[in-house]
Amino acid sequence: MAIHENLLGGVPPTHLPEEIEPRELLASGSPASEVAAKYPKSSLAWALLADDAFEAGNTVESYAYARTGYHRGLDMLRRNGWKGHGPVPWEHEPNRGFLRALHGLARAAQAIGEKDEYERCTEFLRDSSPTAAQTLG
Repeated sequence: MAIHENLLGGVPPTHLPEEIEPRELLASGSPASEVAAKYPKSSLAWALLADDAFEAGNTVESYAYARTGYHRGLDMLRRNGWKGHGPVPWEHEPNRGFLRALHGLARAAQAIGEKDEYERCTEFLRDSSPTAAQTLG
């Protein structure tokens, strides 16, 4: 039996690969804009840009950054076996960039009155990782 095998027969969780260089640059204080420019596939860098823009009152920019991080994350999830549903655990740190971008997209969608997208993203976040929904919410 494989380690982490789902004995209930459900969809196995998706674990994104580690993004060492972007994470180290961000941890060392490099601006998220520089990290996103150097590593445009990094959902975490885009999510941080979305957070910064939202905190500065730049809701439309936050929406755009979060949407970019969300789509980059979807691409990575698909490349790593995700079939459009199933757990994306917050507990696996490399998943946090995608989950933060998804949360940022929901938050910005709500702020600009995009109710359907807010509800879809909020539900997607809860379905992907209840822990992320609770932690980020």
